[in-house]
Amino acid sequence: MDKILEAVVTSSYPASVKQGLVRRVLEAARQPLEREQCLALLALGTRLYVSGADELPRRVGCQLLHVAGRHHPEVFAEFFSARRVLRLLQGGTGPPSARALACVQLCLQLLPEGPGADEVFALLRREVLRTVCERPGPAVCAQVARLLARHPRCVPDGPHRLLFCQQLVRCLGRFRCPAEGEEGAVEFLEQAQQVSGLLAQLWRAQPAAILPCLKELFAVISCTEEEPPSSALASVVQHLPLELMDGVVRNLSNDDSVTDSQMLTAISRMIDWVSWPLGKNIDKWIIALLKGLAAVKKFSILIEVSLAKIEKVFSKLLYPIVRGAALSVLKYMLLTFQHSHEAFHLLLPHIPPMVASLVKEDSNSGTSCLEQLAELVHCMVFRFPGFPDLYEPVMEAIKDLHVPNEDRIKQLLGQDAWTSQKSELAGFYPRLMAKSDTGKIGLINLGNTCYVNSILQALFMASDFRHCVLRLTENNSQPLMTKLQWLFAFLEHSQRPAISPENFLSASWTPWFSPGTQQDCSEYLKYLLDRLHEEEKTGTRICQKLKQSSSPSPPEEPPGPSATSVEKMFGGKIVTRICCLRCLNVSSREEAFTDLSLAFPPPERCRRHHHHHHHHRRRRLGSAGLPAEDAGAQEPSRAGPRRQRKHCITGGVPPTILDMEGLGPHGLGGQSGQEEKVERGESTEEEEEAGEEEKEEEKEEEEKVKEEEKVKEKVEEKLEEEEKVEEKVKGEKKVEEKVKEKVEEKVEEEEKEMEKVEEEVEEEKEEEVKEKVEEERAAQDEEEKVKKKVEEQEEEKEKEEEKEARDEKEESAEGAAAAAVPGPGLPRSVAAASGDSSRSVLDLVNYFLSPERLTSENRYHCESCASLQDAEKVVELSQGPRYLILTLLRFSFDLRTMRRRKILDDVSVPLLLRLPLAGGRGQAYDLCSVVVHSGLSSESGHYYCYAREGAARPAPAPGTERPEPDNQWYLFNDTRVSFSSFESVSNVTSFFPKDTAYVLFYRQRPEEGSEAEPGSPRTRAEPTLHKDLMEAISKDNILFLQEQEKEARSRAAYISALPASPHWRRGFDEDKDEDKGPPGGCSPAGGSGGDFHRLVF
Repeated sequence: MDKILEAVVTSSYPASVKQGLVRRVLEAARQPLEREQCLALLALGTRLYVSGADELPRRVGCQLLHVAGRHHPEVFAEFFSARRVLRLLQGGTGPPSARALACVQLCLQLLPEGPGADEVFALLRREVLRTVCERPGPAVCAQVARLLARHPRCVPDGPHRLLFCQQLVRCLGRFRCPAEGEEGAVEFLEQAQQVSGLLAQLWRAQPAAILPCLKELFAVISCTEEEPPSSALASVVQHLPLELMDGVVRNLSNDDSVTDSQMLTAISRMIDWVSWPLGKNIDKWIIALLKGLAAVKKFSILIEVSLAKIEKVFSKLLYPIVRGAALSVLKYMLLTFQHSHEAFHLLLPHIPPMVASLVKEDSNSGTSCLEQLAELVHCMVFRFPGFPDLYEPVMEAIKDLHVPNEDRIKQLLGQDAWTSQKSELAGFYPRLMAKSDTGKIGLINLGNTCYVNSILQALFMASDFRHCVLRLTENNSQPLMTKLQWLFAFLEHSQRPAISPENFLSASWTPWFSPGTQQDCSEYLKYLLDRLHEEEKTGTRICQKLKQSSSPSPPEEPPGPSATSVEKMFGGKIVTRICCLRCLNVSSREEAFTDLSLAFPPPERCRRHHHHHHHHRRRRLGSAGLPAEDAGAQEPSRAGPRRQRKHCITGGVPPTILDMEGLGPHGLGGQSGQEEKVERGESTEEEEEAGEEEKEEEKEEEEKVKEEEKVKEKVEEKLEEEEKVEEKVKGEKKVEEKVKEKVEEKVEEEEKEMEKVEEEVEEEKEEEVKEKVEEERAAQDEEEKVKKKVEEQEEEKEKEEEKEARDEKEESAEGAAAAAVPGPGLPRSVAAASGDSSRSVLDLVNYFLSPERLTSENRYHCESCASLQDAEKVVELSQGPRYLILTLLRFSFDLRTMRRRKILDDVSVPLLLRLPLAGGRGQAYDLCSVVVHSGLSSESGHYYCYAREGAARPAPAPGTERPEPDNQWYLFNDTRVSFSSFESVSNVTSFFPKDTAYVLFYRQRPEEGSEAEPGSPRTRAEPTLHKDLMEAISKDNILFLQEQEKEARSRAAYISALPASPHWRRGFDEDKDEDKGPPGGCSPAGGSGGDFHRLVF
């Protein structure tokens, strides 16, 4: 029967005839057969199944084996013995064929249980291990996987199982796609998936085998001597538990036995796996390994692999099946490569065609990819400006896509930079500290230079000024401003956690400062702005002269002097008017200023005369937001002398325990008679007619006020005369009582005379009072007219008032210390009456602007009178600066101890300050920086700075609860930069009494509609730097990465021997942020205590 069947199969009959004959033979085989005949049929079936040339013989062989196994089980068990299986698998050279393994799998399904079956399974456990060790091809490995998946008893056990798993990984690395075309690729993918699926099944049964398999996997992909392994290894990654990712990456990145070349090769090959279509989580493992390398500062590997592979990853965006993983890896590679534009510029030629292809694809996947790609491009253009010729085609390609706002761009750029990755060594080595999470950069303390660092950070956070400095062109005549530009550029773009301002400090050094000692930051700020201003003026004059000398014909008239950068940003105008109280002649003078020095009013005098000048303050500072308690009319006080103002030098202790006896008129210093002046700058002729009319009205109003005060003084003199007369009368009455008996008649006459005198005095007093009332009414009528004019102006500015109301509401919602509130939980009227020492910045501004009486030794030389006369001086702000700098004069000179002492009064700092200007106008200012002094003297202590972005921002829309990103506060404490809040700024003195606000920066709030929309993408974009500066930053960033890598490598071997004591962290935990202790002293390690690689400016 077997001969007949074999002849039929090998004959040349048509297929239909062969199938009919085969069907008859199979029906006969189902009947009882002799043992030899059955064995012959089984041998024929095996031979046809394994060696059949085409589909028909293999199908016939399969049918024969099925018939024999079902109808003749005893003979089948005898035939399919361990010896037969061994002969089948070892019939040729090399590993067994896939058909032989398939035949074994088929026979195992038909094999009955028994001792023979146990021998077969034991044999197969050895043979499958031998097979995979011989590195078979994809088809054989896939067949082994199918065999073991169907018959788990064939899986090697004991220690052989782990070896079997490792060898399967090796086999996957040797896979090669056997055929071209789509069918061959699909078959290859299926075979790889079957093998990786078997590995996953074995790992679930024995989890301990996962890590050894991963080591084997890394050994395969990191080998540099053999040909590159197959991408089929990517199919293994999808089965790795994600919870193992952190531990595996940590072990790999810290393994000293792994060389740089091995790591570079491994990560490069892993990135190639992005093209594997059926892998899951491949992008997660690639990104995790890249992060691990960044954490241990292996930047040379990251740079090389990024530049080598980024174009290939980008090209995979064309294929939807791998687009998601490729986009994730591409985003991470670009957003981390921030030290140089090199990686991004490699992609520039490929972006426009890629965008065109994705647009043409018109699918959900393509649209999503387009949006993310456009966002990525905007981030890179924002990060590396200055290449308009290269960026123009790219920006044209994505012009119709969504443009992210600047806050989103900064968020993306700040979260993934290599230097933002946390290092495991950082706890032991301050040198390895990563860049602050804030994205801001600190300044190294060079030995009691915290006063410089605080001022520089405050100036840097003044966005408009920073942009002005960064826009400075090359080849200018401003060497100091150029150094400041380089310092600001590195603070903006460097990857270092802190840089050294040494070169800038030496260039801007104040000549009278002693090196290595603490200095007054306000004094340094004044000197620095003066230097920058004068340097720009000189440079402008030189440039103009050079242009005139080079031009063939001189210009008709030289151009007028233009405002310098310092004048544009910090320059304001102040008007000082002095009125002679004898002839009422008024002299006025307008001066420029860059900062206002605010003295502290003596508490007792403020209390005694709290209401004395209230009428004037209320009229002149109406826009300053006084509370309702102070709005009522108050009677002028009769007692007490006129106060002197702006005491910078006191004869006693600071005002917290002020000795009033030492505060006589002789206790005044340089500011007793005149205001501190800034003599730089030239007055501009920009006064308008409306402003002149307002000033004339103010002058008339002031003259009337002076007349009213003169009347009041006359009334007071009359009252004093009346008191003297009354005292005299009382004394005479006592004398009369003693001599009453002798001079009764004379006394009666004198009493009558005195009564007449009293009547005359009373009549005179009544007349004076009537005159006074009439004058007061006339003055009130004039004042009401002025008020009506002001009200008309206010009605015309309804929008401005509504905006101010919203600002005040916002201010109270934020819990800010309002400008009109003197202390926490206490109205100003109550605080003033109780003598509370708490003050607000507005109190100091009011004191600065309040009238000052010039008497005694401070009398004014009146030109009209040609002699020294009592006078009254009034100061008004005629033009507010863009950035208002307020210095609180906390350091007073004690004449008793002959030393400068510090006034420790807590001054509440409002977020919104309404500054009164001349003519009844007002200007709103937003707080943007606060420089704090910690200590008891200007010659000692420490400076640090709270700041937020001081950029122009319109008022928030009503009903918005979420604060704008500009409201994020930062604490700059030398090298340490951390997030903070306005609550920390407000409470710093209450928590740390020696830490007091000293220098305040306010930014002028623009009118609504005067600025670009806040949502526009480049409203506050950083300006483009010139190429020399950008190249210097890129080179330094690469140098820093190399330094960090070298440092990490040199230290890594000694970590285990280092003591885990607090000594290694000293300095990092001592810095103060919003919930920690004060910063302490000022030293070269101040603020951080760490030793950073220094980039010197």
